[in-house]
Amino acid sequence: MKRYIQQLQKNDLFKNFNLNNIEIILNCLSAKIVTYNKRERIFLQGDPINFVGIILSGSIRIIKEDIEGNCNILAHLGVNDIFAEAFACAGIDECPVTIQALENCEILFIDCKRIIRTCHQACTFHSSLIQNILSLISKKNILLNEKIEILSKRTIREKLMAYLNMQIQSTHSKKFSIPYDREGLANYLCIDRSALSRELCNMRNEGVIAFKKNEFEIL
Repeated sequence: MKRYIQQLQKNDLFKNFNLNNIEIILNCLSAKIVTYNKRERIFLQGDPINFVGIILSGSIRIIKEDIEGNCNILAHLGVNDIFAEAFACAGIDECPVTIQALENCEILFIDCKRIIRTCHQACTFHSSLIQNILSLISKKNILLNEKIEILSKRTIREKLMAYLNMQIQSTHSKKFSIPYDREGLANYLCIDRSALSRELCNMRNEGVIAFKKNEFEIL
């Protein structure tokens, strides 16, 4: 655990915490580290979920599966990203999504109930922790609204351009990489993979974009 303390100081959940405070609060919360192999499921849709997860190494994806087995990628997360905080803090009985390791990874788990309730030791850090997790949930809500905006577009090109323009805003550059391969991007945008590839080629031929694998440039 100690080898990750400095890394965790950069996580928004521990904003304004010094290294010593982080170590104290992790002990207070009985945080634990669990290792997962590539493609292993961290949470299955329908599982009980009481824990907030922080990615210490590796990457994961969050997917929504329908009854026919079709997948919709909701998010792709990497080192120091936090997940499941909204689900755990909402007190819902079942996880509404599946969370899967994209590669070998280590996850730090914290019981959400121990975050939002003051402990018997009355740690002074708890109020700051609660403020930080509320801020995180608010930021995730903004990202969710962005995806709703993308999916509200009528055509494949409109969805693509909405997504790519958001990457420009996020990176402050017309050249950027995205965390998805073609299948992943198609799932994220809720469109057919073949139709996506066809539209990307059309946009490249028209001089709208240039791309190589997951590297894109808006022209």
